[in-house]
Amino acid sequence: MTVVAAAPSLVLMNAAKDLLSLEEKRRLGAKSNVVGLLLVLHAWALILGSMAFFAWWPNPFTFLLGVMVIGGRQLGLAILMHDAAHGLLFADRRLNDWMGSWLCAFPVFTSLTLYRPYHLQHHRFTQQAGDPDLGLSAPFPISRTSLRRKIVRDLTGQTAYLRRGDQIRRALGPADAPLIVRLGRLWQREKGALLANAAMLVACSVAGYWWLYPALWLLPLATWYQFISRVRNIAEHAVVPDNDDPLRNTRTTYANPLMRLLVAPYWVNYHLEHHLFMFVPCWRLPEAHRLLLAAGCRDQMEIKPGYLAVLKAATSATVDATRGGRSGGAQHI
Repeated sequence: MTVVAAAPSLVLMNAAKDLLSLEEKRRLGAKSNVVGLLLVLHAWALILGSMAFFAWWPNPFTFLLGVMVIGGRQLGLAILMHDAAHGLLFADRRLNDWMGSWLCAFPVFTSLTLYRPYHLQHHRFTQQAGDPDLGLSAPFPISRTSLRRKIVRDLTGQTAYLRRGDQIRRALGPADAPLIVRLGRLWQREKGALLANAAMLVACSVAGYWWLYPALWLLPLATWYQFISRVRNIAEHAVVPDNDDPLRNTRTTYANPLMRLLVAPYWVNYHLEHHLFMFVPCWRLPEAHRLLLAAGCRDQMEIKPGYLAVLKAATSATVDATRGGRSGGAQHI
């Protein structure tokens, strides 16, 4: 029964892919070590530049701006890690995995190795029973009151506290094991993230600004990053019109320059195109979008004009059925 139910979706997926010529697919799928390096450098330049700007001109405005820009680039690092999980960030596989881990995943306390199989399962069973991310979209629509509570938890660090607590408990393993064993498990599982973040603290300290690490790295990660991750998750799969149609079971959301800076870095808003063409690096997704429009697919595609339109649709429920629910679940990229 499962195979039969999945067949229409697979047929539609293959038909949609045939909208592009072989030459277009080859061009879109071309990877670049140079572009991959520039994207990683761009993310870190914005992060370090925001820190330097606040250190040079400390005031509430530059601090708030720094939190938002850095939080946006922390999501950007997660997006670049996501491309690395698909083998798309660099043409060289070893460079792809090393950069994707040490300069993208570990700094934001994520593991490329653990993320890759989980995420590929999401692609294989998008919006179906086997989708590990189905729980992120299934509760919607919700009420505006429920969303406001979730946003408050995000921006006050409560979501991060729950999520990191779960992460640490999973890494420690069984509570009845000896402490030395549990700490050893924690080190083995999280040593990449711990080393990367220790290096950042040391670098800030050597520069004479140790406090930049907690103030403008950990704080954005615990607040703005959590909030925009939630917004992005809602935009990608919540309240889509057809869970079986690859042109309608995920969404592309148009984003202006300010939104791309603070909320939707590195073309993450072109999520429909990413699901349809998993072989396309993130920086080529806008071209894939234009080709789909040129092929006459606009009326069949799930597209929203902006994130406010998505949130309006996602909060159309009149009854708040999620009160008391926790916000500490996984967030896919």
